[in-house]
Amino acid sequence: MKIRMTILQMQKKSIQCSLRFFILTGMALALTACAATTRTLDPRAEQHFDASYDFSDKQQIVDVLTESLLNAAYSSNATEKPKVIIYGIDNETTEHISTSGISDDIRLQLIRSGEYRFINREQRENIAEEADFQFAGFVAPEQRVNEGRQLGADFILSGTLRSIKKKEPRQIRLNKSETIYYSMNLEMTDLETGEITWADAVEIAREASRPIIGW
Repeated sequence: MKIRMTILQMQKKSIQCSLRFFILTGMALALTACAATTRTLDPRAEQHFDASYDFSDKQQIVDVLTESLLNAAYSSNATEKPKVIIYGIDNETTEHISTSGISDDIRLQLIRSGEYRFINREQRENIAEEADFQFAGFVAPEQRVNEGRQLGADFILSGTLRSIKKKEPRQIRLNKSETIYYSMNLEMTDLETGEITWADAVEIAREASRPIIGW
């Protein structure tokens, strides 16, 4: 009887040890799966994880529209570099997209090209505030800025980003797919005449498909 009890106790301890082992192993695997990993990506490489707008799309839009602007006849034949002010890109998509990132990158490439000059619209209030400070008596007269010397823009650069998402009809399926179409329009308006002197667009359409589980 005692021998039988001892065997039962040993079996019970063996089962408990096995359970502890499986529990600890499962916890270790769970912790490993939850561990954060990082890797460096090439910002100019085309990489898409779904059909939505991403940094690869922004780079494509910037490159195409910048090249088009640099090839515009009125900029290359002008006696002076055109002075441009950016009035933003309207986001008419359903996504939260920072369109200022598009206009900022276009401005950066155009400045680097040496073909355009830009008026800093975002700093106008700060410029006026600094000028008021200087003329309030806190700065020596010979070191004050000369008022009325700011440059006037020749052109307004503006645009619109739109999107259309295709909805799938309800049906039994193993995969879920979505199709999104993006259209980015940019135009240059002559500040004196109001004429649109240049306009171009970039179109991007993408379809992504994934299994229903894990979507």
